[in-house]
Amino acid sequence: MNTNTYVLVPGFWLGAAVWSAVADRLRARGHVVHAVDLTGMGERAHLATPGTDLTTHIDDVVRVLEQHDLHDVVLVGHSYGALVTTGAADRVPGRVARLVYVDSGPLPEGLSQADFEGPAARAANEELVTTHGQGWLLPPPPWAELAAGVPGVDDTVVAALVEDSRPQPWRTATQPVALTGAWERLPRTGVLCTFTLEQVRQLAPHAPVFAHMVDSDWTYVELPTWHWPMVSRPAELADVLESAGR
Repeated sequence: MNTNTYVLVPGFWLGAAVWSAVADRLRARGHVVHAVDLTGMGERAHLATPGTDLTTHIDDVVRVLEQHDLHDVVLVGHSYGALVTTGAADRVPGRVARLVYVDSGPLPEGLSQADFEGPAARAANEELVTTHGQGWLLPPPPWAELAAGVPGVDDTVVAALVEDSRPQPWRTATQPVALTGAWERLPRTGVLCTFTLEQVRQLAPHAPVFAHMVDSDWTYVELPTWHWPMVSRPAELADVLESAGR
């Protein structure tokens, strides 16, 4: 059996625990899996500071790759985690075999995560940071509201998301992407959950945030569900990740 090495990077508010159901399935099939707690998240929540930014999180992932001397890695980023994995791959491309973007994609140079949803959403989040986040933290979302009516997401899953969530250091959202282009040589898999491939193709020519999602060496898989497939469809996501590693 082909054995792969996976490094799994979560998006906003969540730590390595959100990947547990996926990681367990991959490990049961003989693969090596490292799920990452970024600085300020999960079991490393106590390390958050007002200075924690995107570079901090890229450093975290590069450190995992180097300290464990990992090579031929399938590097998986969910949501904001895609900015982190792209930055890490740009730094050490020789350690990465494939980039996988889970309901996300790489952003062009100079854009930040806060730019992705547009100015109105950014302003609303900045208000939350000011009023409920001590001026530097974005509070977790109302998970029960987001999960209402989502197949595969019951009260137990929601409770786990609430338990595992931590406020997100806002500078991770506002620091712009800065890349050398080294990552662009790597093959990529896009796992589309809340939008379709057809939508990506229609948006890419007109929306800069999608510009990198139709160029170069892409493979796409549609996995319709909400934005967190690792908890709503973990078995199917594990299958997709295993296929991506072949």
